[in-house]
Amino acid sequence: MRRSNPQRTLYVIAYDIANNKRRTKVHKALSGFGEWTQFSLFECHLSPKELLQLRQRLDQLLDENEDNVRIYPLCATCTSRVDTIGSAKPEEKETIII
Repeated sequence: MRRSNPQRTLYVIAYDIANNKRRTKVHKALSGFGEWTQFSLFECHLSPKELLQLRQRLDQLLDENEDNVRIYPLCATCTSRVDTIGSAKPEEKETIII
């Protein structure tokens, strides 16, 4: 079993974007930070710096009068207790940067 990085937290990010063009841009932005697991839901293992970068990116894309993004942090204990039916539990992907 792979240990999770203690500097990173699992976030569940749900979104409801009114405009199709903005929704596509938000989806692409989130894809750079995590895994698309449900229709409007991502699971992202993020460091504090990455979370700040993601929030800044989303601020540029969203219309605060029409769009809604919710970012739910999961503590290590909660992450280990995730119950998944039909697919694998959320797992931090290993990234290699050259």
